[in-house]
Amino acid sequence: MGLVVYWYDFICFGIVLAAIVASLWFLLCRERGCVDVEDTTHNSFLQSRSGSESLGSARLRTSCWRGLHPGWLLFTRSISFLSMAALLAWDVLEWDASIFVYYTEWTFMLVMIYFAMGIVASLYGCLENYKEPTSGVCDDAVGNKVGDGEFRERLGVYGCFMETIFQTSAGAVVLTDVVFWLVIVPFLSNTHLGLNTLMICMHTANAGFLILDTLLNSLPFPWFRMGYFVIWSCLYIVFQWIIHACGLLTWWPYPFLELDRPWAPLWYLGMAVVHIPCYGVYAAIVTAKNSCFPYLFPNAFCY
Repeated sequence: MGLVVYWYDFICFGIVLAAIVASLWFLLCRERGCVDVEDTTHNSFLQSRSGSESLGSARLRTSCWRGLHPGWLLFTRSISFLSMAALLAWDVLEWDASIFVYYTEWTFMLVMIYFAMGIVASLYGCLENYKEPTSGVCDDAVGNKVGDGEFRERLGVYGCFMETIFQTSAGAVVLTDVVFWLVIVPFLSNTHLGLNTLMICMHTANAGFLILDTLLNSLPFPWFRMGYFVIWSCLYIVFQWIIHACGLLTWWPYPFLELDRPWAPLWYLGMAVVHIPCYGVYAAIVTAKNSCFPYLFPNAFCY
């Protein structure tokens, strides 16, 4: 049976469409572009129009802790990726590939993609450190010697995707865990969406590994890039609509996404609004790190 549409469902469609349009407009207004190949000194990319956010290529592969070898970032990112891959494999073996109808698995895969890209960046950092050892990310002038313009452009595009995935997955992880621990476990627990060893591991590992990486990396976390996070969630909702409209799925992974309830627009509006505090929680973590650590560890932390 396909998706049955009621009059109040058009309000839900409008909420999602408005969220997508607003996010795209906000991003287009603030993003200057992914790569600035004319900047031969810092190889900046992902700058805002105001120029306040500038990320050198060295920040992808080096730590915010002065003197910390890039190998430590490589080690933590590798452990995180392998651990999450093992949990995801366990999840698929337990429930088969249909498990990917859940937002949790979408977010889990996104975090894994970030760690995979981070591993590549850290490997490059180790190679650069071997060629010319540096004392940390503060040495941008040294860390950004990356060769010709074509290579710098490719590195900039790579960094664009890596930073975007980091910011998107951070907000999505908070949303996933907040919904799981505060909504699903107390009120909507069932055979899969309940407390079991696998679910506990997945809903602690995703945030734990990402926060650990955040404490070590030097990636910025600007507010306006919440738009990517909102678009990511909207894509998941549209995916749910499509598979239900095609009759590929007859049940909803999350009851609050059901369209056959008169109060569905309230659920959709609430889920749209909750993206702001979810992204804000992670932004607060990054802000606290960059604000407190320089005072607590003035000789070790640099940003």
